Amino acid sequence: MSRNNRRILVVEDDPDGQAVIAHILSYMNVPVDVVGDAEQADHALFMQQIPYTSVIIDLALPGKDGFALMRDIKANNATAHLPCIAVTAYHNFDLLLTRAGERYKAITAGS
Repeated sequence: MSRNNRRILVVEDDPDGQAVIAHILSYMNVPVDVVGDAEQADHALFMQQIPYTSVIIDLALPGKDGFALMRDIKANNATAHLPCIAVTAYHNFDLLLTRAGERYKAITAGS
């Protein structure tokens, strides 16, 4: 698939994270829509039915978290095919080690 046929939904609540991801994708000439929480993502994916080719999801969203959003995407026939890329901003390595199960949880939510 060419870059011109791609459209990516970014679900990130942090404005800096939104800006970084959107900037990188824009630099690559990939159209991107950015929303700040899972409810806005639900609206774009399930109500507006925008034809995204993938979704980048922050795992630590306010309200419904990224894990639940990925499960909803995979449970819906119209969106189950979408690759979901999980991101998070765990800055502390010790915290990351205590969250070793998060990787497995993200993979299984996106399966």
